[in-house]
Amino acid sequence: MSTKPVIGTDKRLTERQDLWWLEPLLVAVVLTSFVIYTIWAVLQRSDFHFGPYTSPFYSIPFTSAEKLEWLPFSPAFLVIWIPIGFRATCYYFRRNMYRAFFWDPPACWVAEPKRSYSGERKFPFVLNNLHRYFWYLAVFALFFHIYEAGKAFFFEDGFGMGLGTLIMLLDVTFLSLYIFSCHSWRHLAGGCLNCFSKHKGRYTLWQRISQLNEQHGLWFWLSLMTVWVTDIYIRLLSKGILTDVRFF
Repeated sequence: MSTKPVIGTDKRLTERQDLWWLEPLLVAVVLTSFVIYTIWAVLQRSDFHFGPYTSPFYSIPFTSAEKLEWLPFSPAFLVIWIPIGFRATCYYFRRNMYRAFFWDPPACWVAEPKRSYSGERKFPFVLNNLHRYFWYLAVFALFFHIYEAGKAFFFEDGFGMGLGTLIMLLDVTFLSLYIFSCHSWRHLAGGCLNCFSKHKGRYTLWQRISQLNEQHGLWFWLSLMTVWVTDIYIRLLSKGILTDVRFF
């Protein structure tokens, strides 16, 4: 395969002969499907709770979503903007978004259809600079996801564990790995230091975060899939389509 870049009047995007377009296509399909489902889910205002299980879309930081039925809008809107803002400004998500939706560029050694590049200096892309602040909010919201996962052990007949409990634990685990492998957390731990040897504690923490950061993309997708599956599972239980499996 030639690695000659496309320049001048050459109208071809690339000389690559492999299925380079498959990855951005799959990313576009999955992310679009997730966004459509999320919009539908948060507009329902029902079927987000079953027994001790509560959908992560409705994990309200200051009270339970069931107590906010009087709101003229879905209670999910009180919290959903935090994960949306955090994910939408994520460095890994931005890489996938630019490749899958803007073809900027769509893949390595593939030319961009447009001839100009403005970076992230214009609205709305300049808002990506808010990522570190959304990280703080995401950590705050994570504690309530952990609280909801803890509640999933307490059924009407006492302490126990169901399939929904395990699914919610997986969701919290992968969400935690995604949040704490973030570049913003890595910078907070080890940034703005001239000499690591004088800050051994922060250096050790920076090293551990760096190891997690190597798989940041994996945690992004796993946390996306588990939050999706968690909401679907709870909705199916609430509608009576599925029966929760109790292990004890």
